[in-house]
Amino acid sequence: MKKRHIKTHAYPRVGLIGNPSDGYHGRTIAFTFKNFRAEILMGEDSTRISFVNRESTFESVHELCSHIRHHGYYGGIRLLKATIKRFHDHCKEHSIAADFEKKFKVTYTSNIPQQVGLAGSSAIITATFRALMDFYGVSIDQAVLPNLIREVETQELSIPAGLQDRVVQVYDTLIFMDFNTSYMDTHGHGLYEPIQLPG
Repeated sequence: MKKRHIKTHAYPRVGLIGNPSDGYHGRTIAFTFKNFRAEILMGEDSTRISFVNRESTFESVHELCSHIRHHGYYGGIRLLKATIKRFHDHCKEHSIAADFEKKFKVTYTSNIPQQVGLAGSSAIITATFRALMDFYGVSIDQAVLPNLIREVETQELSIPAGLQDRVVQVYDTLIFMDFNTSYMDTHGHGLYEPIQLPG
């Protein structure tokens, strides 16, 4: 039987208006753009779960030190691990059937500029969720998925995060978002309305 290979991606985002009111139950408009991307490659593996880590290979000590100055001692692999755990836990919590005995090899790449507010980390997480959903044949409601992506950062990694970045990357379009408390309490997510531009 031929082994499956999955490629998924997510784009950076720009908060057009309202940022950072998503953290205060406000309203925002944001969009993704395709100049850069985070990409996940996931292939079936018969023996183990493994990560192909390009972050551990450097041409020189200068390159290693430069990498640490820009990215610190933590890299994207922790995002992948935390995403896999959150995906697994979500499936278990909601009795979603998934064959977690299936193993894979996963690689990520991203050319999204870091530390300039383009949501590069959440793009990696979003692309990883897409790959896992495809690999395990699991569907997650589009309006709910941003909550899970945020929980990877807030619950698994203790990184403060709002919903705006995750919503726009999941919907992948210009979108209006209303994080009104009463709506979110009732529905479990915000009100998300894609905006169609004329022409």
